[in-house]
Amino acid sequence: MRICIISDIHGNYDALSTLPAEYDELWVLGDLVNYGPQPAEVVDFVSRKASIVVRGNHDHCIAYNADPRCSPRFLAISTATRKFTSDVLSESQKQFLGALPLHAEVKRGNTSFCLVHSVPSNTLYGHYGEDSERWPVEVDSTNVDVLFVGHTHKPFVKMVGGRTVCNPGSLGQPLHGKPEARYAIWEDGSIELKGFDYPVEETIRKVMAMPVEDKILRMLAKVLRKGK
Repeated sequence: MRICIISDIHGNYDALSTLPAEYDELWVLGDLVNYGPQPAEVVDFVSRKASIVVRGNHDHCIAYNADPRCSPRFLAISTATRKFTSDVLSESQKQFLGALPLHAEVKRGNTSFCLVHSVPSNTLYGHYGEDSERWPVEVDSTNVDVLFVGHTHKPFVKMVGGRTVCNPGSLGQPLHGKPEARYAIWEDGSIELKGFDYPVEETIRKVMAMPVEDKILRMLAKVLRKGK
């Protein structure tokens, strides 16, 4: 079985629709919306195509009018784009986001998986990088073979006490220093981190047409172009 794992799409339909992977199942680790120009298209795509989807902090924010608790660097961007995202989504799309589970545990063959947006102990807002000392505790709390996490927008795979932790990185708003969209493939017990180029400038053109303060739009464009 070949599984494609993506996270943090953030309304970037250009990246999502050009995902080159062939897969048997698509798993999504949350944050379908906010920041990007096409959240409605992303929600529709994911609702049709994904086998498993968990809720991210931005999905929760839009569905429940809640604070996404962004880092200071992204607080202004999140606040400015939140109204746009809420305005363009239908009520049924918001209900879809609000109904997403906070975590999922599944088994494929002999391998067990846990999927969360952030970390098991704080599924929406925990923020642990690859080198965090918290991973042994988080992994032990799940009792699965593979833990998939997102939220940081930075890809990694690491072994923790004989188990695997993987962050596929961000498909729609990469922050690893390159503008390429990132995802992961799990197949026959192995995980591969992958990236691809998508039409970034087309996405930026759509971003610049959003009814949001120009300063915010320029910040979003810079993040997309630089991947940081």
